[in-house]
Amino acid sequence: MVSSSLDTEAAQAHKAGGDDGGYTTAATAHAVDTDSWQQVGLLLVTGFNCGYVLSFSNLMMVPLGWWWGAACLLLVATAAWYANWLLAGLHLVDGHRFIRYRDLMGSVFGTKMYYITWFLQFATLLLVSMGFILLGGRALKAISAEFTGDSTPRLQWFIAAAGAVYFVFAYFVPTLSAMRNWLATSAAFTVTFDVALLAVLIKDGRSSKQTDYSTHGTQLEKVFNALGAVAATLVCNSSGLLPEIQSTLRKPPVSNMRRALALQYTVGAAVYYGITVAGYWAYGAAASEYLPNQLGGPRWTSVLINATAFLQSIVSQHMFTAPIHEAMDTRLQRLDEGMFSRHNMVRRLVARGALFSVNVFVTALFPFMGDFVNLFGSFALFPLTFIFPSMMVLKIKGRCDGRWHRLWHWAIIVVASVLGIATSAAAVRLIAHNISVYRFFADV
Repeated sequence: MVSSSLDTEAAQAHKAGGDDGGYTTAATAHAVDTDSWQQVGLLLVTGFNCGYVLSFSNLMMVPLGWWWGAACLLLVATAAWYANWLLAGLHLVDGHRFIRYRDLMGSVFGTKMYYITWFLQFATLLLVSMGFILLGGRALKAISAEFTGDSTPRLQWFIAAAGAVYFVFAYFVPTLSAMRNWLATSAAFTVTFDVALLAVLIKDGRSSKQTDYSTHGTQLEKVFNALGAVAATLVCNSSGLLPEIQSTLRKPPVSNMRRALALQYTVGAAVYYGITVAGYWAYGAAASEYLPNQLGGPRWTSVLINATAFLQSIVSQHMFTAPIHEAMDTRLQRLDEGMFSRHNMVRRLVARGALFSVNVFVTALFPFMGDFVNLFGSFALFPLTFIFPSMMVLKIKGRCDGRWHRLWHWAIIVVASVLGIATSAAAVRLIAHNISVYRFFADV
């Protein structure tokens, strides 16, 4: 069996008080067992109500229309909630608290699954980071365009600026637990841009005399677009890093994580689904890939929405890149020193700088927002969210549970696998189309 000793990042272990007495936890440079479920719940609510919601009307509702779109939103959210609830229950196995998804899969299935999980998870997180950088760049460019008109600099300059700001935040707020002092600010920015956006959407929707809600394209195009919408809906409901988030929770980690998930899938989902539906109601099939680009009203509303969305994304993006930072920090830093020791700060500067430099360059090279969302939703989140948890339940508890329970989890694995393959094909098709339409470093 492969445990967390696979890598230098988890070569040591320490004893901690657990739900049932004691458990071992892999060594890490980041904080473990420190946060309340309310803090983690707020982290999830604000993390998923980020600038990505400004694209969801176009990505999720436009390809599906009202009835199929509403059904997809509800079904995917319910399925994601159940899958994450299931995964939260696997946080403690055989006296060990698994603070990393890859460690858990490696312990249950061996070395091969450890590295498959590592690849899928880190590919997801890297793509999500690039998407955040692109969103930040677009928000900054939209603000600039309100004041400079056609003389606005190229998008790539704003992408670089957004990446630099994200880097500074990730350097000085190095861990998930350290974000606690910024969550209230993030929540305030979230409420501001959500309320302002809803107000403008309602005004625009009421002033529109005729809105087209039909789906467009050939039958084949409609099928591929619908598959992309399913992947995008999963993106707005799941992260693929639940064990890493759960590792920060105080005892009992399982019930506390499930409380935090309940907050995400009630309060959080009500907000980002509300924005999604309102955007589609206001503009129908014409809903933009980036809603602020087509908002009516005075200039200050566009500036306010873009500015607060960008500022909120500074905090939100850090949640999705934290596992990558943790892996590098645990490998490169001295674990017996604090995060702000001179040695660790120098190492962290190099690691964070290299990561964001690569992400900024790739984002500037391929500035296609829809591709980021659809690709990581289809390629990695289907196995991380649905397939792997059911596989572990069958492996750990399979013989103890009844036949119908086993059939249920096999059905989840089969359906999620088919959807993952189909949505991946749709994402690849979209990327191929955009590459044929746009040039490298396009100013879109």
